[in-house]
Amino acid sequence: QVQLVESGGGLVQAGGSLRLSCAASGRTFSPYVMVWFRQAPGKEREFVASITWSGGNTYYAGSVKGRFTISRDNAKNTVYLQMNSLKPEDTAVYYCAASTGWVPWGASRGAYDYWGQGTQVTVSS
Repeated sequence: QVQLVESGGGLVQAGGSLRLSCAASGRTFSPYVMVWFRQAPGKEREFVASITWSGGNTYYAGSVKGRFTISRDNAKNTVYLQMNSLKPEDTAVYYCAASTGWVPWGASRGAYDYWGQGTQVTVSS
């Protein structure tokens, strides 16, 4: 069984930065893609960014493109989300997830096999 554990969330002022981490543990970990989602209070969980584990190809939601950067360290089984120029509307619980098979870019939450427990990001104005 694979476990995903997020860290790095917190409170930051608008315009600030945070870096989230998602560490995978368990059996041999070799996903097809790792992703970040977020869920604000009263809203649906939405796709943020994804990265293929092998090739490192990335894809972003339009709302974060140019501000957020997803990366991975295969040796550490860890994926990161660098968040810059944060806005109050970025406030949400951020989740990482993994799919063992191919999924289309920006696939909805049902496409992924493993999820972390989430980490809170709060951006004050």
